[in-house]
Amino acid sequence: MSAITTAKKPKTTAPKRNSKTPAARMTLAETMRELEQAGSEQTRKTYARHGATGPMFGVSFATLKGLLKRIGVDHELACALWETDNLDARNLAVKIADPARLTAADLDKWARESSAQKLCGGYVAMLAAEGPHAVTKATAWLASKDEWARCAGWVLLAQLSQRNESLPDSFFTERIAEIERTIHSAPNAERDAMNSALIAIGCRSDALRQAATTAAQRIGKVHIDHGDTACKTPDAASYIEKAWAHSVAKGFASPAAHERTREHLRLRC
Repeated sequence: MSAITTAKKPKTTAPKRNSKTPAARMTLAETMRELEQAGSEQTRKTYARHGATGPMFGVSFATLKGLLKRIGVDHELACALWETDNLDARNLAVKIADPARLTAADLDKWARESSAQKLCGGYVAMLAAEGPHAVTKATAWLASKDEWARCAGWVLLAQLSQRNESLPDSFFTERIAEIERTIHSAPNAERDAMNSALIAIGCRSDALRQAATTAAQRIGKVHIDHGDTACKTPDAASYIEKAWAHSVAKGFASPAAHERTREHLRLRC
């Protein structure tokens, strides 16, 4: 009698189920409730000393960073948060917004409306630096008659000098001359933004390092009223040199090259 062999059925492996269920998106009401619960009187006082006005809970940036990790990018929520007119909501909005989805009109609106809430004003310009309207907004804002727009323009220019490798150095050289010519007669907030922009430009390349340092030495001491805070005005020339020494010691070609390896400033601070 011949043996009868039975073919073995191939084993089938059941598809693995994803054990992690995607986290539910936070609603505007939930987010505002968390912000309110995280606020403190001490932080509200600190923000007020730094020029913040309007409604606010007083939420620390450490708490905002934790919320950013949970939420990620949520542009719809960011827009809803912005419309609340609450400082803490807006500080979170600029962290979770999608820069690619902000229109030129959106950027103008946010920059204008944040001018009275100084803590998030610079972050709007940083958003612009990451989006498609960066160069056109920098040019338009810096040419504006409105102080809020020019301040945003200088912050945006500083970000472009650090992050945008495609722009020629000449794009920044003409702004060094403008800073040297007008910084002492500019309004207080704009002087602050201009001084920071000069430092950032000087950290872009060897040629701009020399040009910005020379301009800073001719400018001399920049007087900025920081109000009831411990903030001090950095000396641009010495700050540029320190930044170069630090980054070169770390093996980078420039402070700007060093910065490009890091998370965007609006996300890490």
